Amino acid sequence: MAHFTKATSLHDWLNQRLAIDTVRRVIAKEYWIPKDINFLWAMGMILVVTFGLLLVSGIFLLMYYQPNVATAFDSVNYTIMTEVEFGWLWRHIHGVAASVVFLIIYIHMFTGIYYGSYKKGREMIWISGMLLFVTFSAEAFSGYMLPWGQMSYWAGMVITNLFSGGSLHADGLVEWIRGDYVPGQAFLNRFFMLHVLLLPLAILGLIGLHFATLRIPHVNNQEGEEIDFEAEAAKYKAGDKRGSKVIAFANDFMSKDMMVVGIYLIFFFYLVFFHYDFAMDPVNFDYADGLKTPTHIYPEWYFLWSYEILRPFPTDPGLVAFAFAQVIFFALPFLDRSPNAKPAHKRGAFKFWFWAMLIDMIVLTGMGKLPPEGIFSTIGLVAAVTFIALWVILPFITKKEKEL
Repeated sequence: MAHFTKATSLHDWLNQRLAIDTVRRVIAKEYWIPKDINFLWAMGMILVVTFGLLLVSGIFLLMYYQPNVATAFDSVNYTIMTEVEFGWLWRHIHGVAASVVFLIIYIHMFTGIYYGSYKKGREMIWISGMLLFVTFSAEAFSGYMLPWGQMSYWAGMVITNLFSGGSLHADGLVEWIRGDYVPGQAFLNRFFMLHVLLLPLAILGLIGLHFATLRIPHVNNQEGEEIDFEAEAAKYKAGDKRGSKVIAFANDFMSKDMMVVGIYLIFFFYLVFFHYDFAMDPVNFDYADGLKTPTHIYPEWYFLWSYEILRPFPTDPGLVAFAFAQVIFFALPFLDRSPNAKPAHKRGAFKFWFWAMLIDMIVLTGMGKLPPEGIFSTIGLVAAVTFIALWVILPFITKKEKEL
């Protein structure tokens, strides 16, 4: 049995039983961060803060939301918005956070690609991050169903139809997911459960995994320099903080993180109070009507790029292209054959690949919101083919890259 001594304080009593000093040292005081980083490395903390805002606002909304096809729409647009004091504020916070969180995720993702933060030794950092992206996407989609507006209903109809597999005609699978032939009460119940319980628990677990994967290889730095973290940490602990190439996560790096978070929150609450409407589709303020199809069905902006990869092709090739787009980012650490974990501007052809991919995804996002007709259809097809081609050529252009 462990040896316990008489505690001299509450801290000492807890420390003997929970090892809180050891935990703090391992995850904070002696978790080392390179000095050579910029504000983009604060995106992870911003994501945690935004997820916290989603959780808190979601709890308040949950007190008044009614998961019933007859009352869900009114509980959101009437009860919460007009009868509950500050209900409008909690809904605006939740809606804006649900949209802005994806902007931060995409910045975080492309920062990791640009600086090679997925290279050898850091593969699990990337894979756990992509699992978080997929889970956040599922959480956002399930939440979009809950107001039971026109776009909620029809986006749910279109997305669940994808599981029929085109020529496979797996209609039984679609009906099993919906719980009925068309979205209805069973559909709403299932997505309500996913949104408020299962997916948030999965996200919390994956956040823990993502932070755990950072502990051993540590985060990358701007120049891709290989740092001897043990030697540099020894300098820091010996008092040579200026000469050391690393800083402690707490409280050195955290103080910088919090400054960026503070600036972000100013931007966030500006949107909440003055431009919240960008996160709320006007079509979704009409009650769900299964007999009245909207003129143009589209998902939220953060799904538009993958939606546009689906649209230009016939059904079966479109589904294959769509599935390709959903999984290919997971393979990035293995498709990039270069030995260099350096920023893109030092990597020759990869630099052009990175900017081509970023621009192509922006074009796909823009085209996904527009009707698939005329020049828009042509641009969408070219952008979708370009997306696939860029991933196909990646192993070839990186394999020829010389070691720096």
